[in-house]
Amino acid sequence: MILLRYIQSLLLVVAFITLAHTSSYAQQKYNPISHAKWLIGSWKNQSAKTVDIETWKKLNDSTFIGRSYSLTGADTVSSEHIRLEQHIGKLYYIPTVKNQNGGKAVTFTLTSSNNKHLVFENPQHDFPQKITYTQITTDSLVAEISGTKKGRQKAIQFPMKRVK
Repeated sequence: MILLRYIQSLLLVVAFITLAHTSSYAQQKYNPISHAKWLIGSWKNQSAKTVDIETWKKLNDSTFIGRSYSLTGADTVSSEHIRLEQHIGKLYYIPTVKNQNGGKAVTFTLTSSNNKHLVFENPQHDFPQKITYTQITTDSLVAEISGTKKGRQKAIQFPMKRVK
């Protein structure tokens, strides 16, 4: 009788450890926002016409908030607020662009990622349908918007350097 209780207790401990390990593994496996942590900070692209600045901060374990704007001289020519939100193992890129879409956010879903590459897509959006971030080094990245515009494929790249 004592031996039977000992075996039952041992089996319970083994089952608990297995469950805890599986749960921990599942959380790591289904945590796509962790692939985006290299975005945190401030980034800048200077071209002949504009200066593009993008800043990312971690709000919590499932949300990053970003702001992107373009300057021509002292004038802000475009501005957007961005949220990276993780819900039930899926990651969403949600920009709200000033003076576009009636001020409403558009949702892009993560379709591909690794620790240096993020691809978000929304095939129903007018342009872009795809937003890609690729880390080149710890202090440089390339953001790209692409898709079909007026029946033609178009891609615009924004090579950026880390500011902070």
